[in-house]
Amino acid sequence: MRVTRFRLAVTALALSLTAAPAFAERDLVPTLERSFDVCPDRPVEPVWMQEIPLRQAYQRVLIQDIYRAQNLERIIETGSCTCDIRFPSWEEAQTTFHDNHAGSERWEMLQASDGYNRRANAARPAAKVLCDAAGNW
Repeated sequence: MRVTRFRLAVTALALSLTAAPAFAERDLVPTLERSFDVCPDRPVEPVWMQEIPLRQAYQRVLIQDIYRAQNLERIIETGSCTCDIRFPSWEEAQTTFHDNHAGSERWEMLQASDGYNRRANAARPAAKVLCDAAGNW
């Protein structure tokens, strides 16, 4: 009798713990709206980038990596983290991509992405200090 009550209690506890997240998920409403707490007026990615076929998504990722690295380095160079410096237009990143990488093979673009990520990660700590001070991190 004790074992049955124990099993019943454990089962009830397990069911209550697994069911709780399901209730919370029902309250979530998906949205496609862009919403940012910091620098909410960020420029949108160019349409042509959004239309890159899935099989060539590495091209879009490379442009995003270029954009991130350039922006973090720009913050350090200028010593400022205003929204227009942290999130400028995509023009410079697009130009860098078209001038240096557009004709590259997939593996070359993946290597370039890795290089831009390394640059961004190296610049991130110093940029974060400036952006924290400006309230834009």
